[in-house]
Amino acid sequence: MDLGRHPHRSAHFSFRDNVRQIAERSHRLEANARQAIQRLPVVLNEQQIVRLKEHTYASEGITLLDPYMQKFWRRLVEYCPLWVAPNLITIVGLAINISASILLMFLTNGAKEPCARWMYFLTAIGLFIYQSLDAIDGKQARRTNSSTPLGELFDHGCDSVSTYLSQLHVVVLFNLDYAHGLDCTEAQFTFILVYLISTIDPRVWSATMPIINIEYRVLVAFSAICSAIWSSANNINIISKGGCGRHYSSVAGSSIIYPILPMIFLMLLAITAGYRSISNVLEEHTSLLLVCYGIVFSKITNRLIVAHMSKSLLNSWDWAYMGPIAICVNQYLNCLISEEIFFWFFLSIIFL
Repeated sequence: MDLGRHPHRSAHFSFRDNVRQIAERSHRLEANARQAIQRLPVVLNEQQIVRLKEHTYASEGITLLDPYMQKFWRRLVEYCPLWVAPNLITIVGLAINISASILLMFLTNGAKEPCARWMYFLTAIGLFIYQSLDAIDGKQARRTNSSTPLGELFDHGCDSVSTYLSQLHVVVLFNLDYAHGLDCTEAQFTFILVYLISTIDPRVWSATMPIINIEYRVLVAFSAICSAIWSSANNINIISKGGCGRHYSSVAGSSIIYPILPMIFLMLLAITAGYRSISNVLEEHTSLLLVCYGIVFSKITNRLIVAHMSKSLLNSWDWAYMGPIAICVNQYLNCLISEEIFFWFFLSIIFL
């Protein structure tokens, strides 16, 4: 056949060849991706996967604001199209929180300079949007019959990141310690209220309260400490009653006290790094320090969530600890390497 006399047939064969080549490349890419995934370290073993599938979600709105907000959230989720995946709602909320954090650190030069008023208002709006999206993702999953334990695990993982990001917002914006109310919903509305007040006049937190002659930000820090003590006392009271396993142990058969040990270890490393710093890293590189230890906190929290949902033993070791340990070793050696460089190294190995 003379293809020169039939150019349309020549174009047809050329098109089929291109389609076949694209299909072959797609199959090779898929095969390479599967091989790469198989080489990755195992995140969950078979027993954890089986128990994770058996996990059932349970939640009660027992805080002061939850009963009122539930009405708003149930109405809000009705405007969400059914084709929108619940995990997409979750990740959008997290992206808003991360974007606000990056913008804050950029505008304040790493928490060293004041922030523009519009940023306070933007942060308040962003936190409210995140709170709303985080509240409706589970409702969307039930609407679309796509509720799974893996989706809940993904939601909790995003929440663990957003927790320290919200604290970072307050520290960067107002030079305050972490302040929370009675529970998650109340804490988020407290943050939003603080942001809105700062939109009007950010200098209010440095003003002195009459009669007692104490700055308002000191009162906020004191309230944070009292609130943390109150919350810890309630948790200790619950723990003292024992777990739901045999002989009042945890569901995995371990001590009910054991899960707190990794957190204590991380806190000791952070306190040591701040106390022994010769370059005053807490003030000079506030954002970098908070991000580094916040990400480690998030990773350790995720391990605890996985252990809880899969009813398995908590793996106390994580490579994320290498960063804090390296910082302390470097300080013990009189900072042979700049602390700032070490913190960037710390940040780079956290994701191992």
